[in-house]
Amino acid sequence: MARCDQGYLCRVCGEEVDEITESALYLRYVIGEIDPEVLHLAPESHLKCTPTLAQFIVDARFETVGLAPGTFAIESLDPDFVAQRRELVTRGYSRLWEIRKSRARLRAVKDYPLPDVIERWQS
Repeated sequence: MARCDQGYLCRVCGEEVDEITESALYLRYVIGEIDPEVLHLAPESHLKCTPTLAQFIVDARFETVGLAPGTFAIESLDPDFVAQRRELVTRGYSRLWEIRKSRARLRAVKDYPLPDVIERWQS
């Protein structure tokens, strides 16, 4: 298969990231951590390969991968930060499922982020 025929490859395990709901890159994009101008340049990884991000997802559709090691583990972080981060990352993960279900309507990538993120970028 030609390189251009492949999807994004995980920078951690080297395997293809098959679904948007497995993508740490797109989760970071929808929550506003990746600027739309550099999305195509940013490295991809599976959520399961990115425990520093995945540990904040609270959703029955997501198979928990465990906590990040050491300093970045939830129990090492400020509880208020953890609560805010869980809320944002979980909303972002739910958004990935919305995108996955609505892809048949060919949504533009610029419409993927959470509404409050789009509003922040526009102001």
